[in-house]
Amino acid sequence: MPTVAELYKKDLDKLLRPGIHFLDGNTAVAEGAVTAGCRFYGGYPITPSNEIAEYMSYRLPQVNGKFIQMEDEIGSIMSVLGASAAGVKSMTATSGPGFSLMQEEIGLGSMLEIPAVIVNVMRAGPSTGIPTLLGQGDILQAKYGSHGDYEIVAYLPANPQEAFDFTIKAFNMAEKYRVVAIVLSDQLIGHMYGKVRVPEFDEIEIVERPKPTVPPDQYLPYDSRYLVPPMAIAGTGYRANNESLTHTDKGYPTTDRDSSFKLVMRLVRKIRENEKEIAEWEEYLLDDAEYVIVSYGSTSGSVRRAIKVLRAQGYRVGMLRPKTAWPFPGWVVENLVSRGIQKLITVEVNMGKMYHVVREFSKGVPVEHIPYAPGYIPDPDYVINNVRKVIEK
Repeated sequence: MPTVAELYKKDLDKLLRPGIHFLDGNTAVAEGAVTAGCRFYGGYPITPSNEIAEYMSYRLPQVNGKFIQMEDEIGSIMSVLGASAAGVKSMTATSGPGFSLMQEEIGLGSMLEIPAVIVNVMRAGPSTGIPTLLGQGDILQAKYGSHGDYEIVAYLPANPQEAFDFTIKAFNMAEKYRVVAIVLSDQLIGHMYGKVRVPEFDEIEIVERPKPTVPPDQYLPYDSRYLVPPMAIAGTGYRANNESLTHTDKGYPTTDRDSSFKLVMRLVRKIRENEKEIAEWEEYLLDDAEYVIVSYGSTSGSVRRAIKVLRAQGYRVGMLRPKTAWPFPGWVVENLVSRGIQKLITVEVNMGKMYHVVREFSKGVPVEHIPYAPGYIPDPDYVINNVRKVIEK
């Protein structure tokens, strides 16, 4: 697989240098995007993601990229899809209300199979909610927000380092599988400062979208012989039918039953059949755990501290931290259940989102949810007291 050092030789002196840097999460996202090869950003201001757009507005011109502020979030994601269709790695960033506006275009990008990255710096909701405080309420929306059947990839960073790393991975997965990839950050992570290690450029692997290997007259834009068809760039002599209607391998609209089934099956299979390659997670003190807390993002820090205290009090508690929301590593939950754990407990800043996902793989083991007020992180004492109640009831 090619690396940053090989693909971006002319820009190496303009990239964030290898070594340790002190960055906030939003800046880490932007630098991760530039390192991954992002050269187009289309966005619209919304708290708490604004620093990403502001930073990209002067960072992209330094690497011969383009920044454009659109009239709204719909225009933003449409510009991203258009730039990507023209061959440029592209992204946008937003938060709750803006993410809601982008849902139809997420479905469009999935049908057209155009690689794109969206960073959702989650905030408290619903509706306008609390713009300046965090939320974790968009987990299910990320996958199910648009109509019809499709798959996306979504990462869950917990700190600025992962904000940098997962943005690069989001671009790689978007390009490899021709999907919309989402980074589900939140307000706390976006504004949290921390150490970010940038690896040597020859250590950072970069994925490029599959390209045609046949002459233009033999090329099929949606060739069903491939799970992920090669993608021609508009203006290079190849057919570039970007058709949102159900279409044939040539990109022509169709109402044929078999064509519809074949197309949608391929759209979901390309992720489902590779979920074990894509999914990532952390296991914390699970070797002897009887009670498993599932937590992610900024909340996982409080959970980690709470587990140390609970262990000292004699409770055999551990944590499963999904690093990808989608695909969710459900087989890991199934393995824990088969080992004989007593309960699964989800701790989230919402009224129960990941809870429903975990239940799908619990095989009858009780699943409890510990909610918390949108906008705020539960402190370790809150987690400790509520986990003890769940264990002892």
